[in-house]
Amino acid sequence: MTKLEPRGRKVKILATTGPATADPEVLRALFLAGADAFRVNMSHGEHDIHAKTIANIRALEAEFHRPIAILADLQGPKLRVGKFADGRATIAHGATFTFDRSDEPGDATRVQLPHPEILDVVEESQRLLVNDGKMRFRIKEKSEKGLVCVAEVGGVISDRKGVNVPDAEIPIPALTDKDKRDLAFALEQGADWIGLSFVQRPDDLAEARKLMGGRGALCAKIEKPQAVRRLGEIIEQADGIMVARGDLGVELNPEEVPPLQKKIVNQTRLTGKPVIVATQMLESMIESPAPTRAEVSDVANAVYDGADVVMLSAETAAGDWPEEAVMMMDAIAKQVEKDEDYKERVRLLDTPPDPTTADALAHACMTIGDTVSLGAIGVFTSSGSSARRVSRERPAVPVMVLTPSMEVGRRVALLWGAHPVQTKDIGSFEEMIAKGKRMALRHGFGGAGSRFAIMAGVPFGQSGATNLVHVVTIQGDELEGY
Repeated sequence: MTKLEPRGRKVKILATTGPATADPEVLRALFLAGADAFRVNMSHGEHDIHAKTIANIRALEAEFHRPIAILADLQGPKLRVGKFADGRATIAHGATFTFDRSDEPGDATRVQLPHPEILDVVEESQRLLVNDGKMRFRIKEKSEKGLVCVAEVGGVISDRKGVNVPDAEIPIPALTDKDKRDLAFALEQGADWIGLSFVQRPDDLAEARKLMGGRGALCAKIEKPQAVRRLGEIIEQADGIMVARGDLGVELNPEEVPPLQKKIVNQTRLTGKPVIVATQMLESMIESPAPTRAEVSDVANAVYDGADVVMLSAETAAGDWPEEAVMMMDAIAKQVEKDEDYKERVRLLDTPPDPTTADALAHACMTIGDTVSLGAIGVFTSSGSSARRVSRERPAVPVMVLTPSMEVGRRVALLWGAHPVQTKDIGSFEEMIAKGKRMALRHGFGGAGSRFAIMAGVPFGQSGATNLVHVVTIQGDELEGY
């Protein structure tokens, strides 16, 4: 086993894999630079390539003896226009343009919209956005043939460009046939999290849940205004949430996204489920070894808001500086967390404990960490629930999550402050104390005289029985062998 010191920060870094990480040594460099988890983007690449990537991640896990979360991100349905006779057409600002049902090649006046679901549900005065929102059309007339629109923002439109419909809920499932194949593959490969795209309503999560059959955890990507309107219900149905800001920024005005990001982060944090802030975080580092000052501030604000995870997309998947991007993300997070005001700011959100023993004890662990000097809070858990409760409190010290299940360890690896450790189950109070101390020493959370709060449940090994917090001190003679 190769020794790896604790990260020294609470927020987690999720790095996207891709052509830039095809070499196992590059992947290893990203992990050593600070990547805590990896995202496999199912929109790109073949299954055999993804299988090799996942195997390389699991090899890192074995080498460093640290559970690593893998998030398989499904593509979701893609709405696109048809094709043009010349491959493209130029639409002037203010020009009339029609989206219709005809499969004839398009021109400067019309093109096919091969999605009857859109044609059936949109209404006059609503918008159609094309090519990531670069072109904007307003519907002025709807008929059986199609939609006559005014180009509020014109430009060049070419074959198969994407279409966004921000003002209507489209009655299509979040899972395409491709997604179902990708989901089955990801689960076979042991992916820990599944990212579900194109979520519009809570029901969209139900089909994915059924297909998952209890394997893995489900992360709902919030990228559509329709999802925002039913945010509370979606959070309740999901295991985690991703703020997909790039897609949100297409269908919403840019100035609406920052306050919405804070709302989604706060609402998810109240549940104790992990929340990921994603896309365009260090975008300039795709080509440059250094970010812009605005990007640094953007990442810092997500950390100050108490997000569990910050994500890198093309920066690590296809960029020229993948390792530097992770190092920069790591440096920003550590600098923010050193701020003397950080603890107060990250707790501006009041997360009152539910009226349960487990929640009360999780809150007590946070208070103990504020009152006395602790090396870490050790949480024995078989399901990960206790770890989520403690992480939700945003304690001042790391949360060492001790679990016999590698699957649980990988899943909680996305939680703020969590340091998952796979270890054998405990059978007695004495064994709990001894193992808690031993794991704290082994994983670099203290030395002689260090104190730890240990949270567990009696009887041991029974899920949902958390009812105990005990503070222990490591004696000098216990350091032998470490």
